Amino acid sequence: MTAVPGLDAAALTAWLAERHPDLAAGPLTATVIAGGRSNLTYAIEGARLPLVLRRPPLGHVLSSAHDMRREHRVISALGATAVPVPRAVDVVDDTGGRITGTVFFVMERAPGRVLNRPEHNAAYSAAGLRELSLDLAATLADLHAVDAASVGLADFGRPAGYLARQLSTWRRQLDASRSRETPLLDRLQERLATTVPGESAAAIVHGDYRLDNALVDGPEPHLTAILDWEMATLGDPLVDLGMFALYWDISRVAGDATGLVPSAVDPDAGYPAFDELVDAYATRSRHPVPDLGWYRAFAAFKLAVILEGIHYRFRAGDTVGAGFDRMGELVEPLARQGLEES
Repeated sequence: MTAVPGLDAAALTAWLAERHPDLAAGPLTATVIAGGRSNLTYAIEGARLPLVLRRPPLGHVLSSAHDMRREHRVISALGATAVPVPRAVDVVDDTGGRITGTVFFVMERAPGRVLNRPEHNAAYSAAGLRELSLDLAATLADLHAVDAASVGLADFGRPAGYLARQLSTWRRQLDASRSRETPLLDRLQERLATTVPGESAAAIVHGDYRLDNALVDGPEPHLTAILDWEMATLGDPLVDLGMFALYWDISRVAGDATGLVPSAVDPDAGYPAFDELVDAYATRSRHPVPDLGWYRAFAAFKLAVILEGIHYRFRAGDTVGAGFDRMGELVEPLARQGLEES
């Protein structure tokens, strides 16, 4: 059996045989799947169906186990909706146990691949990539149209005051990651705080909606699943559109540092401008989309704070690996972009 950090494949094999004998077929093996925001994701082979296991990052604290239950809960709730998600299998509290030593959840592995680099576009036509893009926008509208109460998610978050709480959360994150002066980022933070818009009607918010958090399959690409629901909650749906917009145009924002936040989005390959995605979203939702300036600026602020945190940890010697030494280079361009948007 393959040994991987954070998961005992033999213990998982025994658990699957006991709890889900219909899926058990013999010894399981596991490999780490790259990607995801912070939680570890493993591809599980050897069952009757391809599976995926998600667990908190190594070195987690117990409170982070709640994220696993939230992810499992939201994909379970969305399974009967128009939003494509993997089928949830189980969530397990293995705290102190042998499998992961944490809460983890298991889901079926949806077919497809992640598009996150320009070279991934070569397999598809320009027309196919355009349709995929518009479908991604329409799928976001489908998510925001789901009645949370009807799928058992009425208590999934506190939508009232969502934007103010988000700003406060990310301001605290920035203060905890300070290792240098960040005047542009501080200016952006102040401007966002003084221009908070009135909130839209509450919806289920993905929290990190972008092309590379989706699985794509087929000779002409179509969506098979939206992934990485660890930041999902109830809140202002325009926050999802702001983040979607930022990542859609991240190559332009990043400039010479584009490779640090890779993206497959390339107009020359067939991807439309983001304005067309907004139109597709509005058509599907049957609601006009207001100006997204504040939400795009807030997305830039969030990503800049995340990257400043990586920069802080790298300087402290707590993060190693290719590219981490340069993440701080993107903070100022993102802050500048946010100031231009706001």
